[in-house]
Amino acid sequence: MKYSIWTICLLLSMASPAFSQTRVEKKIAMKSNGYGVTYSLPKTSLVVTAEITQVTCKAGPYYKYAEKYLGVKDAVMSDHVYYELSKVYLQNKGVPDEANTYIVEFKPKTTAPFVYLTDDGLLCTINADYIPTESVVAVAKRSAQAAEKEQVPALMTEELLMAGSVTRQAEVAARQIYKLRETRMDILSGEADNMPPDGEAMKIVLQQLTDQEQALTALFVGEKHRKTTFHETRIVPDDDLDREVLFRFSEKLGLLDPDDLGGTPIYLSLHAINRAPALDPKEAEKKEKSMKGIIYNVPGKADARIEMGDKQLYRGEVQVVQFGSHEALAPVMFEDRKAPIKVIFYPETGAIKQIIQ
Repeated sequence: MKYSIWTICLLLSMASPAFSQTRVEKKIAMKSNGYGVTYSLPKTSLVVTAEITQVTCKAGPYYKYAEKYLGVKDAVMSDHVYYELSKVYLQNKGVPDEANTYIVEFKPKTTAPFVYLTDDGLLCTINADYIPTESVVAVAKRSAQAAEKEQVPALMTEELLMAGSVTRQAEVAARQIYKLRETRMDILSGEADNMPPDGEAMKIVLQQLTDQEQALTALFVGEKHRKTTFHETRIVPDDDLDREVLFRFSEKLGLLDPDDLGGTPIYLSLHAINRAPALDPKEAEKKEKSMKGIIYNVPGKADARIEMGDKQLYRGEVQVVQFGSHEALAPVMFEDRKAPIKVIFYPETGAIKQIIQ
């Protein structure tokens, strides 16, 4: 069994969407380049991304009175930090296969032949425009960033500041919380003495009341600040994988290296369910010589599982180029000047997505 594991990288949750999108470039076949454009077929790289949330807990100064005044039994009692493994994603990311580099060749006078390639030379389209799609991980990063918000400080009234003992301060703070709740209910029921002039003003006032209630409540129940980061590792499989350790996870320490025994291992298993039949050397050589035109991939399929202990974090079917074969589109398909063929590929696998005539 042969495989390659890339170094685990920390991807900041605030990274811009452009970081995770495929960049493409239009290449035109013209006389200066011999009416040919060089491209590479990809081989499958499986990218496993772990979404880790760091939860920083801070006890409020009145935590001893949380149950007495607010009826809360699970207030934060001490400052501490723990980690959550929120989700695991598996994406198919093609990487150029140096052993399979070809040239898209067009005959002179073919109508405006062009291709779209990724930055690293993977084929996206022939004679058709291409718009990269945003990955599910990029969407998750943006959502995580939007969910983080700054803590609103509690409004310390004169009565609260003048209260002497902690017991007295807690009593005053609790009374302010109930006043805020009462004011909000009066506004919602339309019974407030000074109602906001319009709907937008009401929305702002209600949000301010909610923020202040939450800030004062935090003095009793404490605060939990959540920060989400994304960590990835890549595997380029040449064969099946059986419980390969991707990384380890600990609630106290977060995500750890595969060889750090301080955490529970997270495994990847990969088993082919559709594999191209192996050719003997003579058959392979004969097929290689017979293929003319646009060479593309026909990927195989595999069942992928990611597990931690007895918990299954991910299971799905993935396409794996290394388990498949190569085929070719005949050059004659691109010689019709009146109706040029358009071909759209999956750049991650090098397979054909659509042929348009």
